Amino acid sequence: QVQLVESGGGLVQAGGSLRLSCAASGRTFSTYNMGWFRQAPGKEREIVAAISWSGGTTYYADSVKGRFTIFRNNAKNTMYLLMNRLKPEDTAVYYCAADQREYGIVVRTTTDEYNYWGQGTQVTVSS
Repeated sequence: QVQLVESGGGLVQAGGSLRLSCAASGRTFSTYNMGWFRQAPGKEREIVAAISWSGGTTYYADSVKGRFTIFRNNAKNTMYLLMNRLKPEDTAVYYCAADQREYGIVVRTTTDEYNYWGQGTQVTVSS
């Protein structure tokens, strides 16, 4: 079992940057593949980025590729999402999630493949 808490959201102007953090409890964080998702009003929750348990493999949605960076520090039980060159269309609630399959070979990209979720943090990008 792992509990996830996101932080770092806020209001930023277009072109600005934010860094989201996802703090995890429990001893098994370092064995889980992790992901960042987002959900805008009236839209389905979608993958933003994902990272393997070791940090060696990453995935990015096309919409954020080249602007966002996902990384993790297993010693601190924390995952991050660095968001640069933010756009108004990045406005959403951002969630971190954990895939409970330990040492997973495949980095998952759909919501139903993740077992643990944080409460979300709001990111608002003004034009």
